[in-house]
Amino acid sequence: MPVHTGELRLATQGDNDVVDITDGVARVVATSGVEEGQATAFVRGSTAAITTMEYEPGGVHDLGAALERLLPAEGDYQHNRLNHDSNSHAHQRASIVGASEAVPISGGRLALWTWQQLVLIDFDDRPRERTVLVQVLS
Repeated sequence: MPVHTGELRLATQGDNDVVDITDGVARVVATSGVEEGQATAFVRGSTAAITTMEYEPGGVHDLGAALERLLPAEGDYQHNRLNHDSNSHAHQRASIVGASEAVPISGGRLALWTWQQLVLIDFDDRPRERTVLVQVLS
């Protein structure tokens, strides 16, 4: 089973910054030449995540608000106390959402639906440089 690997590099703002990576992943798929298979996008780091969503301002806001209710940035976290840190909420949010997403490839294209995009979410409390590894399997 051949594997084609590509990489996306992104500058993010942190604090629930949501970045649409669909086009970047699609470019890696296109360069792979794979017609039928699977693409996996994986973000390096423990304070960011990848998922699918309808990438529009209301959905982006609502996701951030839901995660803030679930894991507030100003929560009482052991990680912050033990490590003299301030981003435990980012680690927890990233763990819940997950570091990767796999998408089928059909006809040489990502099999996403009309209102479904691949997004990277940076939960950290400061801007970061992020790397997304994309692997395409045929």
